[in-house]
This record gives sequence, structure tokens and C-alpha cells, in this order.
Amino acid sequence: MQLKDKSALITGAASGIGKDIALLFAREGAKVAIADLDGKAAQATASQISASGGRAIGIAMDVTDEAAVNKGVAGMVDAFGRVDILISNAGIQIIHPLEEFSYAEWKKMLAIHLDGAFLTTRACLPHMYKAGRGSVIYMGSVHSKEASPLKAPYVTAKHGLIGLAKVVAKEGAAHGVRANVICPGFVRTALVEKQIPEQARSLGISEEDVVRKVMLKETVDGEFTTVGDVAEAALFFASFPTNALTGQSLVVSHGWFMQ
Repeated sequence: MQLKDKSALITGAASGIGKDIALLFAREGAKVAIADLDGKAAQATASQISASGGRAIGIAMDVTDEAAVNKGVAGMVDAFGRVDILISNAGIQIIHPLEEFSYAEWKKMLAIHLDGAFLTTRACLPHMYKAGRGSVIYMGSVHSKEASPLKAPYVTAKHGLIGLAKVVAKEGAAHGVRANVICPGFVRTALVEKQIPEQARSLGISEEDVVRKVMLKETVDGEFTTVGDVAEAALFFASFPTNALTGQSLVVSHGWFMQ
């Protein structure tokens, strides 16, 4: 078991990518805190892990709420004694042409993706520093490297996570804390399913063309990235044994973006 005796906080983990990471981490021996805006769904995922012989707790957490984040991390420490791994995964998507974005939508997108990453990191770092070890993993995107139409705040936020990871890597090195970013391509989660008809309307093309000519056009094989692909990348970062792998971003996209 690659994560035996480790504890992991995963935000947005009641469904989608976050849930698959949580299930894999639990199978690899980690104690997992499932943090999600939907507290009941978080508890349901934790119960699923517990029923399979793992150890997990569910935490209701709005990652944009400073008090809620601090309370959630404190609850995790009370339950597990420490925080070894943070997966900052919570996210949403809103698409419009830039001129049609409201300021409120812009702020909401940046708050969830960037403020949430900052607040959870700030809450976890003292515990990691005290223990002399830790792994911070941000869920970026190919949009941490590339831009697409209709996604100005999302692209901005995902680019920002690269910078945040580099700072955490520099500051955390003396305390044995690493920071890295996973950059998935399109993963067919509920978040992406919702975008298909929205982009079809905005671009004036069919839903089939959104998938084939927009989402998967630049991949090498016309395939979606899977939640399992992303979970394996998270396990790789979380289990890496030294500070040699820090401040980096790993693209998992079927070749959509190559670096």
C-alpha cells in the first residue's frame, strides 16, 4: 500500500474526479477526509469507503468560506491526528464569451478555484510543517497551459494554480512539503457533460461537433481522459518519496497538450 498510515484531505470529493481519487487513496491505505459543499454526499462517499474496509470521514465544506475551511481541517486533525496530503480539487464551470460574463460570475469562479486552494493550503500547511512532511496537489487543467474560448475565469484561475504551487514548493521545501499540479484534459464528468450543450449553443454547432471538433480535436486518439487516469496521477504525486518532484505540473490529456 503506497499511502499506508497517511491521511488525505480531498475537496470536491463527493463525486467525479475527487471521489475517484478518494477511493483509490483509501485502497492504498490512506485515511481520507471527504470534503464537499454537499455534506450528505460527502458522508455517503465516506460511508462507501468505510464499508469497503477503509477509514474515511465526510466534511461539509465551502472552500470559499474561511471559517468553514479552518473548521473542516481542524475536524480532520481531530479524527486522524494529522494532514499528510491535500488535494485541492473543488471546482465548477461557467461558460460565456468574455463580454457576457458578469462580475459576480467572474468572482465566483476565482473564489472557488483560487481562493479555495489558498484557504485549504493555508489551513493544512501548519500541520504539515509540524510533521516535517506533506504533499499539496492542485487540480489544474490543460487550461493551466492553454486557453479556450468561453472560459476566461476558468483559464485564469487554472493558470494561477501553477504559480501558487511554485510558491508553496519554494516555501515548503525546508519543511519537507511538496506542491504540484495535475492538469487533466477533458474528463467526462457531470461538469463536462453540462458544458457540451452549453458550448453547442454558444458556438452554433452540434453537440457531437463539440465533442469531436472542440473537446477532443487535439488529442492523439480522440479519447476522453478518465477519472481513473487522474487518480493515478494524484497517487504518483502523493506517494513520491522526495522533494525532487515539486513545483511541477503534469498534463494528463491524451496528448491534447504536450510539453
